[in-house]
Amino acid sequence: MNFSGLLTLQKERVPLKSIEVELEVRDHVATVVSTLNYENKKNKPLEAVFVFPLPGDAAVCHFSAKIGQTQIVAEVKEKQKAHEEYDDALSSGQQAFLLEESDQSPDIFSLSVGSLPPGESASIRLEYVTELAVQADDGLRFCLPAVLNPPFNPQYKYRGRKCKSFEVVYVPASWLSYSLSFSARVSSPRPISKVESNCSLDPLQYLNTDQTQATVKLAAGHKFDRDVELLIYYKDAHQPTAVVEGGQASAEPGTLMGDPMVMVSLYPEFPETVMSSGTSCGEFVFLMDRSGSMDCAISKSEQEETRMSSARDAVLLLLKNLPMGCYFNIYSFGSSYEHIFPKSVEYSQETMEEALKKVNQMEADLGGSGMLEPLKHIYNQPCIPNHLRQLFVFTDGEVWDTKDVIDLVKKNSDSHRCFSFGIGEGTSSAPINGMAKEGGGHAQFITRSDRMQAKVMQLLRFALHPTVTVTWDLPKEVSVTVLSPPIAILFKGQRSLIYAQLTGQSSEAAEGCVTVKYSLAGHPSENQLHFSLRPAEDTGLTVHRLGARSLFRSLEREEREHKEHEDGGVKEKLVQLSVQSGVSSSFTAFIPVNKDNGDTIQGHFLRRNIPKPCEFTGRNFKW
Repeated sequence: MNFSGLLTLQKERVPLKSIEVELEVRDHVATVVSTLNYENKKNKPLEAVFVFPLPGDAAVCHFSAKIGQTQIVAEVKEKQKAHEEYDDALSSGQQAFLLEESDQSPDIFSLSVGSLPPGESASIRLEYVTELAVQADDGLRFCLPAVLNPPFNPQYKYRGRKCKSFEVVYVPASWLSYSLSFSARVSSPRPISKVESNCSLDPLQYLNTDQTQATVKLAAGHKFDRDVELLIYYKDAHQPTAVVEGGQASAEPGTLMGDPMVMVSLYPEFPETVMSSGTSCGEFVFLMDRSGSMDCAISKSEQEETRMSSARDAVLLLLKNLPMGCYFNIYSFGSSYEHIFPKSVEYSQETMEEALKKVNQMEADLGGSGMLEPLKHIYNQPCIPNHLRQLFVFTDGEVWDTKDVIDLVKKNSDSHRCFSFGIGEGTSSAPINGMAKEGGGHAQFITRSDRMQAKVMQLLRFALHPTVTVTWDLPKEVSVTVLSPPIAILFKGQRSLIYAQLTGQSSEAAEGCVTVKYSLAGHPSENQLHFSLRPAEDTGLTVHRLGARSLFRSLEREEREHKEHEDGGVKEKLVQLSVQSGVSSSFTAFIPVNKDNGDTIQGHFLRRNIPKPCEFTGRNFKW
């Protein structure tokens, strides 16, 4: 099983004493600083590994640790060089650390910690930046997962030769001996209307009269016995905004970190009269996860509601609301995959009823989580003329070959849109967000059954898809380099973020303008956003780091496409930018430096191998 936190090499958890989390939200993005304190209560040294989950689009930008009296701060270096430096400290009794992105999934990071002496404490500080997903009710969602020291123990139950059941046994809150401190600071160009949570909060405190800055904390006495979900709401949520962030003072002008960066947020709301006049026909393909883990409860508070039943209810709801004249098909997957019809069929009362009957019979009984093969089969089917293919994926995110799946969706992005649903608390966000982003669609997370219907129907309403062009108007002495992939389609209710580097000098009073042009139901439309080029005074580097992350993902895809031609130029550029920005990438790793003497800490490289869901070989199964 995939445990998280500070673990011994025998997968035993080192006791957690406390967690402190500080959240800084700027408009649609956030910086998260987590400090986790552990203690070795054994009478012998422990060799340990720190494993932790992150949002799929997160960018790790700082790591430090204190083991006893030794203070360690990590630096980004090229991965091979990092491995060479991290060579033999464990065998010589030194502390050893290595922080890198998993080869299997970008939302799992592992840190190898050397010998933790008996009675000593370990304090680990991690900082990352991430984009916040927009929910169906316009709220921005931040989730702090409880899996770092989870309040439950997932257990498979086997019936015959299949992973039939996935049971979650929760630990009583009274057993949790550690404390959680959580605070958030929110700022935006528009007023903050409210902040909600599934946990008790202290009252929202506004920091200025226009209510564009506020702080909020978890109420005293909270036990970290569930995911902490925070929902942030702004007034005038659908108005476009721009946040300009100043460059890093120590970086050279003209570089990625030295120049100012602007983040433009587009979150359109189209009139219903215009929406109803557009075409809503298409080919709707549903892909359902039926692996064993889908038998897990959707949340601690809803033990009777499984992830599988929630996915089933979502597909049934969609089936009953598809537009007449469309085509559809339903696939499901685990270790193997199935489909209801040999190819997509026209939507009618007869085909709908046949599909409803078969979906109602679906259980989480297909074993592992192999999504790649059914996706290949779907993309190999010819598209239906004049019916845009729209793929809806329902999964808890525990899939194999995450990066291959995301790359395949990206490769076929010109012929379809991909919408994804993450179902259940503790869902792995990398495949869910990655598929939606690369497929030009949208992602939603369902952690409570009472919110499922609104989220499902919102994605179904994304049938109107205007083509978009974005142009920039800046003073002649300022140039713009867009770091984000181009926006081809603009959806009602879907947030799009554009990161751009601003090079050149401008006066404090100078303004920039972004123009968004699109066509709604055959009628051209245009929106303009004017913004000051003067950077805000308290922005930090959140926008820069996420802009760098967006650029890294594009370069990583480009490198994979040219790998067979042995073109090392892209990789060299990516490594250089990663080191400059201090943001990790797939070709770099964090290497710790002893701040007492400035020496690099060395030791054996220890990579975490992410276990896959169960596979069956004859009469036996393996992880």
